[in-house]
Amino acid sequence: MQTYRLFQQFKASSLNENSSVCPPNATICNGTSCLLPEDNFNKILNTVLSTVLTILLAMVMFSMGCNVVLKNFLSNIKRPWGIFVGFLCQFGIMPLTGFVLSLAFDVLPIQAVVVLIMGCCPGGTASNIIAYWVDGDMDLSISMTTCSTLLAMGMMPLCLFLYTKMWTAANSIVLPYDSIGISLVALVVPVSFGMYVNHKWPQKAKLILKIGSIAGAVLIVLIAVVAGILYKGSWIISPKLWIIGTIFPAAGYSLGFILARIAGLAWNRCRTVALETGMQNTQLCSTIVQLSFTPEQLELMFTFPLLYSIFQIAFALIILGGYRVYKRYQGKAKTDDVTTEEETKSKSSLSHAAINGGFVSNETK
Repeated sequence: MQTYRLFQQFKASSLNENSSVCPPNATICNGTSCLLPEDNFNKILNTVLSTVLTILLAMVMFSMGCNVVLKNFLSNIKRPWGIFVGFLCQFGIMPLTGFVLSLAFDVLPIQAVVVLIMGCCPGGTASNIIAYWVDGDMDLSISMTTCSTLLAMGMMPLCLFLYTKMWTAANSIVLPYDSIGISLVALVVPVSFGMYVNHKWPQKAKLILKIGSIAGAVLIVLIAVVAGILYKGSWIISPKLWIIGTIFPAAGYSLGFILARIAGLAWNRCRTVALETGMQNTQLCSTIVQLSFTPEQLELMFTFPLLYSIFQIAFALIILGGYRVYKRYQGKAKTDDVTTEEETKSKSSLSHAAINGGFVSNETK
């Protein structure tokens, strides 16, 4: 709600500069000083779309759960090497990368703090959708998202204490533990139902999974559109934050993949860890920012979570496109190899037939 008030104050200040008369709908008017009423349309739109997105997200996570085998999921929990690597990426690489980028671009202290908050957030649920499309390890993906969200309750305060103390007091940042808990419930409950459906009715689970993957694509597009509509008045921020918002997710994907590969994980697990590292819970970051800072401070950095969200989705789609092209090329190459092998066998049998007076054995027919 602070964002809407800030936007209205900005419009009012513009009127002060360009007009000597208050508009008819001003609620408070003192000479040329006007206060405009809040835009109820944005409030209603925000409530409606948030409800729709929450329901759609629950449906998508339910469908993703239909691709998770309980035995494999528990195996990841019992032998958590992949989860441990993901933990190092999530709460080791990402906060450190945010810290380095903030120093390298010499941003304002308040802007450095929002970059670090983004780096300390747990993985987002969009990573599970993309991981499915790139043939990642869904059992690992779901378990990593669940564990990172759960561990965020302790790791976020620790990381923020370590990295933000040179810019601000860590206790001035309000962590919404209720939002983290809600995110955890919104992830665990639908995924658990999906796992149960996959266990009881595997054929139906496959159909649900196909529908859910399409709904996931719709969800990603809706999030981008909704963000553009609701926050269209907050795009004027420092060019440095634009650059950081571009580099940060790309660095997360790259470093996550490299560390997973160094740790000896399989290729599909490397892709999974990379996506879980680069894709952050941007909604949680926005909530923390709104709870922790004044409207004047928000003006300098509120849009950064939105920028990160857009670029993390853009890079994820590039990764998806690259993987699909690679997979198609590999499939074609394998087909060509099989065809060449069959042609070689055929030529060999014909040559053998010529030597043996035209006789071809039944094995080569």
